[in-house]
Amino acid sequence: MAGLSAPVLVVLAVLGLVGGVGITAVGPGGVLPTIGLFALSGLAPPTVAGTAIVTHVATGLLGSAAYLRSGHLRDPQTRRSALHLAVWAAVGAPVGTLVNALVTGRVFGVLLGAFVALVGVTVLFRERHLRERPSPSTGSRSGVVLSLVGFAVGAVSAMFGVGGPMLTVPLLVILGMPMLPALAAAQVQSVVIATVGSAGYLAQGAISWPLAALIGIPELCGVLVGWRIAHALPTRALTFALVIALFAVAPYLAFQP
Repeated sequence: MAGLSAPVLVVLAVLGLVGGVGITAVGPGGVLPTIGLFALSGLAPPTVAGTAIVTHVATGLLGSAAYLRSGHLRDPQTRRSALHLAVWAAVGAPVGTLVNALVTGRVFGVLLGAFVALVGVTVLFRERHLRERPSPSTGSRSGVVLSLVGFAVGAVSAMFGVGGPMLTVPLLVILGMPMLPALAAAQVQSVVIATVGSAGYLAQGAISWPLAALIGIPELCGVLVGWRIAHALPTRALTFALVIALFAVAPYLAFQP
């Protein structure tokens, strides 16, 4: 953490906390530590992604335990979906780490900005889908579809060092899965993405452990808070606040020198 001012360190810790809330409450949220590290730390893309993704090992485990306790991961269909997502995420994650190593900081910023905007659009589409079809549908969630989602999300998440739920949850909801089971399945997938991705970045020596602790500890607290919010309160306002923040920061990331 040498060279970073106290206000920057505080901002990174706060982004970890808010990101943790977003992970278990609405799905998106895991990108916030990546945004903070890229915009404020001056680290190279592999270290940004590696430092961010290693925090998601613990948050994914905690999120999975929370949804196991609530019973959602005891449902056979949810467990089946989680298994497909996790297995293929393990295949996609190494691809993401390799791509990250090939891009410059400037290209990484442009891609991250585009990714953040895409997440915002996907979440808005999910909210529209929930309004139009408030009851759980029987949308197609075949093994092939889930495998494709698992691979694609695994690769993209590992490349940017983000949590898998931010893309997986909106996609599963669009495919017809109810919100809480989608959040539960995505937590399991995120453990695999984070573990495989962290191993790849660790092999490159691209993890800042002090910064990972600074972000990861508040992020764990946020995961518990977000899980309670998801079960106790309407999350639409939180979702739209997060989407607005993503749209606001996307151009900054894309055009940062």
